[in-house]
Amino acid sequence: MSATRSGDARPRRRLLILGGTGEAAALARAAGERFGARLRVTTSLAGRTRTPAAVAGELRIGGFGGADALAAYLRDERIDLVIDATHPFAARISAAARAACVQAGVRRLVLARPAWHAGPGDRWIEAADAESAAKLLPSLGRRAFLTIGRRDLAPFARVTGCRFLVRLVEAPKETLALGEPGRDFDLVVARGPFSRENERNLMARHGIEVLVAKASGGAATEAKLVAARELGIPVVLLRRPRQEPGETAESPEKALAWLDRALAALDGASAVPT
Repeated sequence: MSATRSGDARPRRRLLILGGTGEAAALARAAGERFGARLRVTTSLAGRTRTPAAVAGELRIGGFGGADALAAYLRDERIDLVIDATHPFAARISAAARAACVQAGVRRLVLARPAWHAGPGDRWIEAADAESAAKLLPSLGRRAFLTIGRRDLAPFARVTGCRFLVRLVEAPKETLALGEPGRDFDLVVARGPFSRENERNLMARHGIEVLVAKASGGAATEAKLVAARELGIPVVLLRRPRQEPGETAESPEKALAWLDRALAALDGASAVPT
C-alpha cells in the first residue's frame, strides 16, 4: 500500500505503538515512510528513561494508569489500531493493553521478538526471577555481569563474596539497591545494540565469570550471549514472562504487513453502506 495520494478519499487512520524498544522505533519509522499522511503514528513510552532515543512520528511519554484508563484514551483519541512493541518483560503494560483493546474494540498486534535458543558451547541456566538468579551466583563465580536493568537489582544486594558489573542505559539519579557505583559495584552506562567484540572485551577486562541477563530474545542484545560462549562463561537467564494472547508478528517487517491488512479491513468496513 502506498502513501496517500492527492484526492484519496480514505480516512486517515490512527496507530498507537506501545514502544520503548528498538523494534518499536523501527516500526514507527517504517510505518511513516510506507503510509505517509494516510496513517497518524503515535509512539507511547513509559517514561522510565530520562533521555529516550528519538522516534519518528508523534511521541507520548508517561503511563496510562491501568487498562480502564488506556481504554478511555483509545476511545478519546479515536485510535484505530494498537501495536504492543514493548519489552518482552513489560508484562503489566502488555496485560493492560490486551484488556483495554477488548474494552475499546480496537484491533491489537503484539510485536514479539523471537526467543533465544541455546546452541553448542552455551552454558545457560534458567532462573524463574531475579531472586532465584541471585541464589545461584555463589556457586557460579565471584565476578558477575548484571544486564537486567535497575529495577531487579535488590536481590543481588544480599549476595556475599561477589563483585558486580552493572550496565544501565543511563546513569542513575538515585542510589541503587547495590549501593554506590565504584565503591560497592562497578557501573557501565551504555545504550545498545552492542557488538560481540565489544561485549567480549568488556567481560574480559572486568574478569567476568558469570553473566546474568533477561531472556529477552531478539538480535539487539544477543552479542553478550555469543561473547559469553566464546569466553566459556555461564549465563543465568531470567525466564521470559508468558506472552499475552492475540495476533502476533516477530519483526517490524511482518508488523507492516499486518498493518497493510488491518488498514484494508478498516477501509472495507467503513465503505459498507449502513
